[in-house]
Amino acid sequence: MNIKPKLAALASAAMLLGTSAAFADQDYGTSRNDRAMFDYARVVSSQPIVNYVTVKTPVRECWEETQYYTVAPYAGQRAGGTLLGAVIGGVIGHQIGSGRGNDAATVVGSLVGAAIGSDAARKRHGQNGSEQHARQIERCKTSYREHREERIDGYRVTYRYNGQKYVTEMPYDPGQKIRVRVDVRPAG
Repeated sequence: MNIKPKLAALASAAMLLGTSAAFADQDYGTSRNDRAMFDYARVVSSQPIVNYVTVKTPVRECWEETQYYTVAPYAGQRAGGTLLGAVIGGVIGHQIGSGRGNDAATVVGSLVGAAIGSDAARKRHGQNGSEQHARQIERCKTSYREHREERIDGYRVTYRYNGQKYVTEMPYDPGQKIRVRVDVRPAG
């Protein structure tokens, strides 16, 4: 009788049975740790968690105002009158003076001529050559109005599972039942 093939077959069978038992034991351990079990519990109460916040809303307010401004339509002509008066006064002052007094007479003549020319232009165009005007402009400002609002931040849920009462906070109202995770482990 050939014992070697029977011994080899027996050894293979023992190895196969031993490995499958080891895998089965490990499979049982991992299935309890990796796969969660879920069940449903009855909701006893669900109360909103209320928070009060202050909300600021921008409000734009506008109104019309009268703005006054001045226009000088003859400003260039008045300057021309002043300049012309200064030139004429300087020529006349130069004619009157002699020697070193000639320069002083020219300067005094220019100043007197400028004053006379400016005064003549002002009288000719009235009110210093300027006009007052008014126009409507819109003015606006932004202010803020505050009011308080009630906001629900979540729900305080009381539920019962296997005769025990539990409380948790949730972002929504779960309704009549809540899904719970069941974790069963050996004590020890």
